[in-house]
Amino acid sequence: MDKTDIAKYLPQFNCGACGYKTCSSFALAVSKEEAEISLCRVLNQERFKSQKEFLISELKKGEPNIKQKSYKPLLAEKSNFTGLIDSANADFLLHPLKGEPSCRETLAVFSHTTPVVGMIVKYRPLGCPITHFATIKEINSGLIDVWVTGPPALLNENKSYPVDLGICMVLSFQGVVETRENEDYPAVGKTVKFLPAHCMMGKVHSGVIVSMEGNKARIDCIDLKIWEHSKI
Repeated sequence: MDKTDIAKYLPQFNCGACGYKTCSSFALAVSKEEAEISLCRVLNQERFKSQKEFLISELKKGEPNIKQKSYKPLLAEKSNFTGLIDSANADFLLHPLKGEPSCRETLAVFSHTTPVVGMIVKYRPLGCPITHFATIKEINSGLIDVWVTGPPALLNENKSYPVDLGICMVLSFQGVVETRENEDYPAVGKTVKFLPAHCMMGKVHSGVIVSMEGNKARIDCIDLKIWEHSKI
């Protein structure tokens, strides 16, 4: 299996528990036989059991033709797009934009820190119990766009510790929409429930679609409260 094949079966949390900065770099090491798949502690969770078993099986075979397999990663396999924490049903899954490590988050920062593009930061989204480690991608009118890159941010090239932004408000997500089979992409202006692929809690989020370009969406008014859509 090559790096790409292995990576798509990993959790994509970029947590760094395996000792590598990203799931992608870990996948490369596994493909070169420089690391064992067992180093991924997240795969030991029950929800990733089938993915772990599949990877172990295929890696033992050497070089399988993975395209002939019908197996899909866990997120794509969830026909009901159900969240892990509250079993809420999402309208769609949200994956990172092409070439990016996670869905983009736009943050409102309340601390007095002066953000800089490329800065490694840590923060806790308002209403979320998990501390996020991220890299600042862009700054616009005082709001910052980040990639969640995981605790290995502590091991960046400058050996500097992440800047603590404290509690931040997540205003927006940007990513690629994956709908159920034969379902249309959500319309601009629609209030939706979605599951970010990199969310370590598997928590369904809600928001309003403000932009749809093909399958690329920007979702504003982010909230962790979930409800049932009106039948009217």
